[in-house]
Amino acid sequence: MSATRYLVDTNVLLRFLSGEPAPQAAAARKLFGQAAAGEIVLDVSPVIVAEAFYTLVSFYEVDRKAAAEKLSLLLQQHGVKLRDESQVLLALERLQTANVGFADVFLAAGAAEEKVPVVSFDRDFDKLKVARFEPTA
Repeated sequence: MSATRYLVDTNVLLRFLSGEPAPQAAAARKLFGQAAAGEIVLDVSPVIVAEAFYTLVSFYEVDRKAAAEKLSLLLQQHGVKLRDESQVLLALERLQTANVGFADVFLAAGAAEEKVPVVSFDRDFDKLKVARFEPTA
């Protein structure tokens, strides 16, 4: 029999990382403990990671580097299934040094993995050291 799989909402990640409110944080810690023990699988999508990063930085006022590090560590725990894992983890790594949004680093990580350029008018991609194609009229 396989472990029960749950799709994880942003608030579960935030409760675990922030410790607030205490009862929900305790429940989130227990949940991640169950995942670590192999009892359940916590399935996390990139959009949830993006929202969690944004909320940690904007609402909880966590430093960008610290927010990316905390999320990366949490998402690599046993029992967590991170969709597009290598792309998300590379994006979180890039967020620690680049002052751009999650969507840009996620797209840049995908471009780097697939060795294809990004088509964009946004020059932030130049900071991320990926090939960028800017369309012209």
